[in-house]
Amino acid sequence: MTRLTVNNEAVEYRMAPDTPLLWALRDASNLTGTKYGCGTGSCGACTVDIDGKAVRSCQVALRAVEGTFVTTIEGLSRERAHPVQLALIAENVPQCGYCIPGITMAAAALLQRDPMPSDAAIRAAITNICRCGIYPRLVEAIQRAGRAIRGDERLPAAPRPGIDPADAARRVPALDPTARR
Repeated sequence: MTRLTVNNEAVEYRMAPDTPLLWALRDASNLTGTKYGCGTGSCGACTVDIDGKAVRSCQVALRAVEGTFVTTIEGLSRERAHPVQLALIAENVPQCGYCIPGITMAAAALLQRDPMPSDAAIRAAITNICRCGIYPRLVEAIQRAGRAIRGDERLPAAPRPGIDPADAARRVPALDPTARR
């Protein structure tokens, strides 16, 4: 059994010690914000914060995280209120969204160490792969989050997730094949 703290809660995993942390988080803790991407640590979709460091959770066995503090995207802020999340939204960074939890966690770990990173430091720290090509906006978003963390800028609140069902679809009588003519 492996004991650690996940999102500020003590957890004991009754899984094989060589189980990747990714699968313990997703399967045993139902923390599905941490994504499976490549399984080789190359893409960064599975990035979590372990004791203040951005770590690819598919490459870390449970035995290696005994006694550590792990933060997943769910633990960062369920309300999407963390400065990194707000800055990514404000800069229109998220596209398909698959890579965003890992990028968010890598950026949050960077800003925890250095709230005023240079462009080069951001590019060196954020090696996550995004197929949508968000990179030009990503650097500005991370710098903007740093300004918010330092108190130099106030970020707008994130919009509510989802679409109001009344706005999602409407019957248009002219296009409705069941409507009488």
